[in-house]
Amino acid sequence: MQINVSARHGHLSPASQSKISAKVARLKRYFDRLTALNVLVDLQNPDLPTVEIVASAEHFHDMVSREHAGQLWRSVDGAVQKLEQQLRKHKEKVRDHKHVQSGRRA
Repeated sequence: MQINVSARHGHLSPASQSKISAKVARLKRYFDRLTALNVLVDLQNPDLPTVEIVASAEHFHDMVSREHAGQLWRSVDGAVQKLEQQLRKHKEKVRDHKHVQSGRRA
């Protein structure tokens, strides 16, 4: 899985980038078909940083979560939590779809 962390309207230290990568890498355990995670940190408004995570998966459309909060780490945690919910819901749909009993019997 490829993880890209980038910043818009500012700069992130290498330590912050690695910490964000570590937090985002946990999403792999919720859905193992993830191929790439792109994290965009927008620092245009320093009082309200925005974090956007785009998850690309095999045989499925991209999932996006966006969060803005008063602190950078709260924004990161909120965006990770939103994407975690999306991945969990998608995994449930896929699993339930495969195990549904057919209503027709011969």
